[in-house]
Amino acid sequence: MPITQSQIEKIVSLAKSYGATRLILFGSIIETPTQARDIDIACDGVAGWKLYELAARLEEELHAPLDLVPLSPPSRFTKHIESKGRIIL
Repeated sequence: MPITQSQIEKIVSLAKSYGATRLILFGSIIETPTQARDIDIACDGVAGWKLYELAARLEEELHAPLDLVPLSPPSRFTKHIESKGRIIL
């Protein structure tokens, strides 16, 4: 399931409407896109329940399973995402 530029634009647009300041694609969608079963995104700028609301909206819009994780507070996991992922916002 490779991700298309159109899908990326939709992700960025919708995430910005929720206040996102940074988005990073990571995981199988970057490493092995033809084998990916979902879209993994790390996000900054969207807090609390709004993050879950954004995740649900993105799944509806993209018609694809999606994992949305916060980049804050920083951790070893978020540092790994930042070093290996693809920044889209």
